[in-house]
Amino acid sequence: MPQCENMNKNRQVCNCSYEPCPRKGRCCECLHYHLALGELPACAFPDQVERTYDRSFRRFAELHGG
Repeated sequence: MPQCENMNKNRQVCNCSYEPCPRKGRCCECLHYHLALGELPACAFPDQVERTYDRSFRRFAELHGG
């Protein structure tokens, strides 16, 4: 895949706490990866929830009144 032209900008706002993640800054790759696992990426969650690594749709719905 070609280098993402927005990678530096994306990395500045990425709240993923998994440091060896090879997808940081490559939002499209990250989204595809997490959706394939039946979850959402870190950016869908507040920092304190993201750090639990529970990125499930269920957790997302709980946070938003569902």
